Amino acid sequence: MDRLAIVVPCYNEEEVFPISEPVLRGTIDDLVSKGKVSEDSYVLFVNDGSKDRTWDLIEEAHKEHPKRVFGVKLAGNVGHQFALTAGLLTAKDMCDITVSIDADLQDDVSVIEEMVDKFHEGCDIVYGVRSDRTSDTFFKRTTAQGFYKVMSGMGVKTVYNHADFRLMSRRAVEAFSQYQETNLFLRGIVPLLGYKTDCVYYQRAQRAAGESKYPLSKMLALAFNGISSFSVKPISMILGAGVVMIIIALGVAIYSIVQYCLNHVEPGWTSLMLSIWFIGGMQLIAIGLIGQYIGKVYIEVKHRPRYNIEKVLSDDSEEK
Repeated sequence: MDRLAIVVPCYNEEEVFPISEPVLRGTIDDLVSKGKVSEDSYVLFVNDGSKDRTWDLIEEAHKEHPKRVFGVKLAGNVGHQFALTAGLLTAKDMCDITVSIDADLQDDVSVIEEMVDKFHEGCDIVYGVRSDRTSDTFFKRTTAQGFYKVMSGMGVKTVYNHADFRLMSRRAVEAFSQYQETNLFLRGIVPLLGYKTDCVYYQRAQRAAGESKYPLSKMLALAFNGISSFSVKPISMILGAGVVMIIIALGVAIYSIVQYCLNHVEPGWTSLMLSIWFIGGMQLIAIGLIGQYIGKVYIEVKHRPRYNIEKVLSDDSEEK
């Protein structure tokens, strides 16, 4: 029988934890009763440097259900992608299947059973995919659709309407552990693993409690990180824009010479200044974009640890 670990990154989830913990624990109990996962399956909560009582609640839940609720406490706040990675790599050697899900219960836990069924049918990766976005606001729906279109246009392989709700087998997580980059974008890395995959579809619910930890600024940062970590097309686009600007400049030069020869030249201080500002702005954008890539290389070559684990609560010891 396969051992399942549900990995849940948490950041300031004091309000939603008392709701999500029994639901996720109950999901495992249900799968165990149906004989689909082993009795020693568990939920692994990863505390990402929360400033509220999230870790205290995880410890209390572990004391009450020591065989079902585990915990990982990171030494500081490292962000959702790193926290999720810490959970996956911690669970890797203690389970056969991992399912990653956010603590807010917006993802439908009922489809975890379908994910497990597809794993038993031979899939190493099963994506949880939203069937529609009717529950989103117009702005969020439009920006999300634009995000996937831009990622596709940039050549980044992602699964449409999929976030980080997915099942991964042990060998898939083992393969993922070989990816050592600091600029993590799991939605782009997982499709690169190459194992057999499938999808399950669900309606996304409203957040059970608390506030979203992904405001617009973080969503934009994630989008840029995904593009810059997996595609060099923006640099190619700058080159293309430079070629177009040279062609336009040649056309303007020819036009100016003709006008000069015909004595049609007028003082053009305004147009000259606009041209200088436009080209100067283009140069600054180009330099800034290239600088972002150089900055990522600078961060990668340091080979700093992506996170530090302060405590681990599991079934073989109270604290590690």
